[in-house]
Amino acid sequence: MAAPIEDYALLSNLSTGCLISRRGSIDWLCLPRFDSDSIFGALVGNEEHGRWVLAPVLPESVVVDRHYLASTFVLETTWQTPTGQARVTEFMPVGEGRSSLVRRVTGLSGTVTLLQELRIRPRYGSLLPWVSRYRENATRGAPILLAMAGPDAWALRGRHLPQAHEGRHAGEFVVTAGESVDFELTWFPSYRDVPPGVDVGTALEEATDYWTRWGGHCRQDGVYGGAVQRSLLVLRALTHYETGGIVAAPTTSLPEDFGGSRNWDYRYCWLRDASLTLESMLTHGYESEALKWRNWLLRALAGDPEDIQIMYGVAGERDLPEKELDHLPGYQDAKPVRIGNAAVSQYQADVVGEVLVSLERLRLAGGREDHFSWALQCALLGFVEYHLDDKDFGLWEMRGSAQYFTHSRVMMWAAFDCGVRAVRDHGLQGPLQHWQELREVLRAEILDRGFNRDLGSFTQTYEGRQTDAALLALPQVGFLAYSDQRMLGTVSLIEKELLTREGLLLRYRTETGVDGLEPGEHPFLACSFWLVEQYARTARWTEARALMDKLVGFSNEVGLLSEEYAVKEQRMAGNFPQAFSHLALVRAADAMHGVDRLSLAVEETA
Repeated sequence: MAAPIEDYALLSNLSTGCLISRRGSIDWLCLPRFDSDSIFGALVGNEEHGRWVLAPVLPESVVVDRHYLASTFVLETTWQTPTGQARVTEFMPVGEGRSSLVRRVTGLSGTVTLLQELRIRPRYGSLLPWVSRYRENATRGAPILLAMAGPDAWALRGRHLPQAHEGRHAGEFVVTAGESVDFELTWFPSYRDVPPGVDVGTALEEATDYWTRWGGHCRQDGVYGGAVQRSLLVLRALTHYETGGIVAAPTTSLPEDFGGSRNWDYRYCWLRDASLTLESMLTHGYESEALKWRNWLLRALAGDPEDIQIMYGVAGERDLPEKELDHLPGYQDAKPVRIGNAAVSQYQADVVGEVLVSLERLRLAGGREDHFSWALQCALLGFVEYHLDDKDFGLWEMRGSAQYFTHSRVMMWAAFDCGVRAVRDHGLQGPLQHWQELREVLRAEILDRGFNRDLGSFTQTYEGRQTDAALLALPQVGFLAYSDQRMLGTVSLIEKELLTREGLLLRYRTETGVDGLEPGEHPFLACSFWLVEQYARTARWTEARALMDKLVGFSNEVGLLSEEYAVKEQRMAGNFPQAFSHLALVRAADAMHGVDRLSLAVEETA
């Protein structure tokens, strides 16, 4: 059985990432990209679906310390055993197209016997590769364990290579105080020569230096500065170094409801996440990274605006068909396990607004438009206008019927608001009066149909009575002030309907059937962080601090957050680590620290 989600740590090489449990088992790894097939799939299956264990043999052994080296993704785990102490240092060499994973065992005291078990299982655990021993330079080189399956190959280097044993490779070895034993697992195309191994010491220094330098640029010295820095590092770790695409999470099908069917593939790039990441990077001193994200956005959106999607592959691929993998039992029996995502074909009316808000933020930070970027934004505004009367599936990717979601309509308003600002404040060319008129038409419509006067609140859908945590975004984009009475009434209804006894927010009431799925999920962490922001902006400081402390406290021992949190079970739920949760943490911390993320004057118009 896979470990609890909160027991995992992430390693990243800016092309892919792996999850390592506290038990020393790498239970999830896709090579060479985040959205490639897994070779270690025990996370959503069992050991037969692939894993790489490196841990002390004696069952009495315990982990006494586990942390990342400073602001890095170099993981150090210290084991105490009855016979001695050992440290395992694990990392992925960063960038340059190399797909490697390095594990170094160092004896600290006494002697420690460790078990290594390797089960490479390509195609999400459905294939058994051909494995052989290979020696570099004919007979004089160091031995390599070489695995092949179709176009892919993997080479394991190390002084103590495991031996074949009943469909797996396993072996034991001993480290003494002061001794180090290194292993490197490398992916490469099977039609190419085996690549040379890395110098582990040099590679470790380079990885540590890269992450330390990147994290050192973070501008945040508030109470939650450490959590903000780790969150920004997570966002960087989930970003492909070459394409600039950021995946929502490195995993698929970790359940939102344990044992249920709300299991989705998040290893793709949502326009919404990319847009929000751009804003976070700008606010915290990463202007060059923000430009890379902008360029990914523009490349992904290039073409006929009618072909726009809400998500893309890491390099901008459009074809992401959803498929169920029946041979995998799922994370702790939560089926089905899905790859691909059918929501790719949904019309979600908020997405263009998210993109244009982030690009307006970039302009305010001094970013310049070129002939391509502004022309594309104008085309996107044309797309919004063309679909002005269309229903959509909303921020939460509902799988029920299309609706007029109030949040989506507000984001359409925000799109035209950004167009107006671009012309009025930045001197760009565009139909100013026409966009102003469309903006005002939408505003009047939203206030008329999206605000329920009997409830004194905005509602999830037009003429509806249900609320939605997405409505907390209305003041974030300047539709109205955080302290507007209509917003305060909305917050009151959200607290009444969506706040759990433990003080966390649900996204919406799943039992209404609006999403077309079986009811049931846990509180969504990003929504609760939005509530922190709302509290902070309306001087509800005591409540803001209490909720923020609780949410940050849900981070695991290495500072990572999942999509949801099951308070009763005290467990993380949903895909992990989740970019959206870390993005929302950054926003909330900025609000607590008095940072105005959008730097846009709120226009209060009745």
